Amino acid sequence: MEQKITLDTLSAYAKRRGFIFQSSEIYGGFAAVYDYGHYGALLRENIKNSWIKSMLSHDEIKYLDSGIFTHPKVWKASGHVDSFVEPEIDCRTCKNRMKADQLLEPFGIMEADRLPIDEVNEHVAKLREEGKLKCSKCGGTDLTDAKKFDLLVKSNLGSPTSELTEENVVYLRGETCQGIYLNYKNYLQTMRVKLPFGIAQVGKAFRNEVVARQYIFRTREFQQAEMQLFLHPSLMNEKYEYWKEARMRWWIEELGIEKESLRFKDHEKLAHYASAAVDIEYNFRTLGAFAEVEGIHQRGDWDLSRHQEFSGENLEYFDQERNEKYIPHIMETSGGLNRMVLAVLDQGYTEETLEDGSTRLVMKIKPSLAPVKVAIFPLVKDVKLIEIAQKIKSSLQNLFVVEYDETGSIGKRYRRQDEIGTPMCITIDFDSLEDDSVTIRDRDTLEQQRVKVGSIMEQIEQRLGNS
Repeated sequence: MEQKITLDTLSAYAKRRGFIFQSSEIYGGFAAVYDYGHYGALLRENIKNSWIKSMLSHDEIKYLDSGIFTHPKVWKASGHVDSFVEPEIDCRTCKNRMKADQLLEPFGIMEADRLPIDEVNEHVAKLREEGKLKCSKCGGTDLTDAKKFDLLVKSNLGSPTSELTEENVVYLRGETCQGIYLNYKNYLQTMRVKLPFGIAQVGKAFRNEVVARQYIFRTREFQQAEMQLFLHPSLMNEKYEYWKEARMRWWIEELGIEKESLRFKDHEKLAHYASAAVDIEYNFRTLGAFAEVEGIHQRGDWDLSRHQEFSGENLEYFDQERNEKYIPHIMETSGGLNRMVLAVLDQGYTEETLEDGSTRLVMKIKPSLAPVKVAIFPLVKDVKLIEIAQKIKSSLQNLFVVEYDETGSIGKRYRRQDEIGTPMCITIDFDSLEDDSVTIRDRDTLEQQRVKVGSIMEQIEQRLGNS
């Protein structure tokens, strides 16, 4: 039977076990911004490194870390200044703010955030007249027309005044891919690449969300993992299909997400520059529905064409093999690390009843992603046992994240490591003084195996390699 788990349950667990905290909590919290604690930060870094490794396993993919701030014209060229908005509807009764697309979706009006604001309001007026449109909070029907809500976060970087004007405004990047486009020509000139080639990047982006709920699923500050593949348009369909399968395979094989919990969903309405777009969706137990965790998009040549137009820089590519000059088309993969973390925690959270009738909470994270790989325990606080345990810890901690714990009963120490997802626990007991062996306990099976101290490394590498 599938276990049910709520978002509140998961968020309470993540706080209690040091994964994720509400930002500025001592001041009452700051909406839709979260701090990653020790275990959460390690988990996110492991996911990030897995993503980077998977990208760089392709010879044609290079890596980048671009700046959060860019020239303001970048966001004019990208269309964000004029069109990076969402339609917002307010309730006059309780002052609740709502996203128009979420209000209209139950009535068959899909992806309203992609529609012109006048078209959105035509739907709003009709439904309001019929008495069908109601506030999601109080149920009232006194709702405003939809209005544009600007999603770009503004700043006054380098300005002597805090007042924002058209002359001094800069933007925190709303997506990481623009930095990739800006460096496309640099990579052609410095990395000895030719088309098709891609640039991958993981970095922070910022969005002034209308309504940012659902824990870390939708936040105002987040990390994106994006790859932009520059290519000849004739290769687009081939590469699109390849990367669809490659990204789905990564979710299954590298993140350990069950295949049955993932699906592709084609976009019903495309952005004006796109010729095809599909989302990878995960069936979140905590959200009670499938939701987007990554997108694969055919973006065409719109991005580089716009930057060529606004910058005056020639971004055409001369293809010697084709004897042709053209602006490359772009195929994109884009996912958010917060959602990757949430999916891993959502699937991993497991409450078990053991054979003896006791229960345990265990976070069944893929061992290679686990924040802590090995926990080391002396059975009791005995000087000789502690000495052996400390030597084992010293031999491992330069290679893996390990934890040492000598406090409390062995059962409680096991339970704590189960909850943070540690795949292996090593216990040193009094027999270890005689046979130079230790007990390795498996997180998922609870099986305990006696191994020689000299073979501990081999056992760890084998278990992590098979994960």
